[in-house]
Amino acid sequence: MQIMKHKLWALLASLLLVFAACGEKESYNDIATADKTKPTQVTNVKVSDYNGGSIITYTLPKTPNLLYVLAEYKINDKVKRQTKSSYYSDTIMVDGFEKEGEYDVTLYAVTRAEIKSDPIVVKVHPDTPPYLLAAATVDIQRDFGGINVTVNNPTKQVIGVIVIAEDSTTGKMLPVEQNRTEIENINFSVRGYDTLEHEFGVYITDRWGNISDTQFVKIKPIYETLVPKNRFSEYRLPSDAPLGATGLGWNTTRLWDNITTDPGWHTEAGSGKIVQSCTINMGTSVKLSRYKIWERGEAYGNDYSYGHGNPKTWTLWGSNVDAPQDANLPLNSNLGDVVGDWTNLGNYECPPPPSGNPPGQTTAVDLEAVKAGFEFNVPLSAPKVKFIRLAVRSTWGGGDIAHVMELSFWGDTK
Repeated sequence: MQIMKHKLWALLASLLLVFAACGEKESYNDIATADKTKPTQVTNVKVSDYNGGSIITYTLPKTPNLLYVLAEYKINDKVKRQTKSSYYSDTIMVDGFEKEGEYDVTLYAVTRAEIKSDPIVVKVHPDTPPYLLAAATVDIQRDFGGINVTVNNPTKQVIGVIVIAEDSTTGKMLPVEQNRTEIENINFSVRGYDTLEHEFGVYITDRWGNISDTQFVKIKPIYETLVPKNRFSEYRLPSDAPLGATGLGWNTTRLWDNITTDPGWHTEAGSGKIVQSCTINMGTSVKLSRYKIWERGEAYGNDYSYGHGNPKTWTLWGSNVDAPQDANLPLNSNLGDVVGDWTNLGNYECPPPPSGNPPGQTTAVDLEAVKAGFEFNVPLSAPKVKFIRLAVRSTWGGGDIAHVMELSFWGDTK
């Protein structure tokens, strides 16, 4: 791995930050005053440092027309920021610093007539910024059709994880994925590449335009293809949920007919089963990379999106045994758990409606999300499997029926 600065993006980010810094200035539009008296300085200044910033407390001057306290400081060699705090507060926060170290912060007391006090310079020593803490944890691994990236974001601050790769036309390293998030454990894959060697890079940014060094790797992605459905067959086990509405064409084989609308797999109501499962023989042993599930949307003038028997949480189980035996699958289990011939390949949850509306108040955007299907990764640690069990643990409707329109799997079939 090679570590180097991604200069072009750093320059662009710095330019953006200049505009952002201007835009972050608060506006104090109180009525102007004719009193041009210079205020006295803030006193009793104390500093408390944290990752990427510092909190400064002080005693306000006894100036009748005081409006705010102004802090001016540089977060790096190029960018200067201003932060304001009203006269109602004795605290001001300065943040966005590029790295750990000592910085000068100049404080002014400012009146309603925009008259500044004499400056007072405060030394702050912010700890390592969140984006650099995260950058130190970047791990890039070979994945199906590309790479898998994991990052730990211990402070849970908003960061950007940027993946770059060589552009086939220009030969330049350009962004191919930009993941902005504040979650602690970041894990995603970038796909769409052949199995030849490709160079990838990952760097971390923050909302102030700071950019980490870029970590580069050269990787040959793992072969990935759509698992052919013409080999699929039902492998019904005694503990699988009874089928419902079979007379209307609802059965397990509908899960691989390449039709993502009605009918699909549908279980029988009233079975009392806690876990609603079905079992598929894929006809070949596969190292799975990802899969896609289509839930029931609009049909016959009704909207089933995020409701009825559509799965809300489920577990994917797999087996590579030639003739796996039945097992009563538990409601709760962890990745890698083994029950008889079956291994937990992952626990999954349907994403909420993108509109943010509760179920039953779906919008056109929500309906499109259901229509497009939901895609999920299978962990790299998962073993090769020939048989799949879809075990629905809960549904959006909360009842004891489940229905799915279609399933597609990708992976290495070699």
